[in-house]
Formats: sequence, C-alpha cells, structure tokens
Amino acid sequence: MTSKERAYWRSQANGMQPLFQVGKGGISDALIKQTDDALTARELIKIKVLLETAPEKPKEIAQKLAEATNSECVGVIGGSMIFYRYNPELHKDEKKKAKNKGRK
Repeated sequence: MTSKERAYWRSQANGMQPLFQVGKGGISDALIKQTDDALTARELIKIKVLLETAPEKPKEIAQKLAEATNSECVGVIGGSMIFYRYNPELHKDEKKKAKNKGRK
C-alpha cells in the first residue's frame, strides 16, 4: 500500500467510530474472528486499544491483528488502529454499472 493510499484510508476512517476494544485480555480468537468478519463486511474498520489495561502497545497489537486477518494496518494513532482489506464481493455492482454505462 502506498503512502497516498494510506492517507486516503486514514481520512476515510477519521469520522468512524471504533467497532471493538482491545483491553486486558489482549488479542483473543474471538477478537480475530470479529475483526475478520467486520473487514469482510466493510473493508475499512477502526479498533480502539484501552491503553491503561492492554498487555501490549497498540502498534504491536495492530501488527498481530493485521497478520491474523490478512489485512493492512493503515495506521495507529494513539489508541486507535485502522485496518483495511479489499473485498471484491463489495465491488461487483460497481463493475456491472461501469459495463452498462459503456453500452449506452
């Protein structure tokens, strides 16, 4: 992912509310599953780290979550982590619309 793409996705996530929180339990199988499902449904998500209770630093957590979900960590800002994973299923309608516009 290029720096311009990262900047774009960070700007898109700016107004988003975090979907999940990582606390004293750290990264669990349930968190990985929820994150994976959310990325499939939305492509771009934000997760909050509770800095006082989390067992690791947000950057370490973000790296592990990105690897576990096969996603890209767009950025870690304070206790907020932003993840992106392209989902071709969400873009099928756009391709159909583009083909139909070309036929007119």
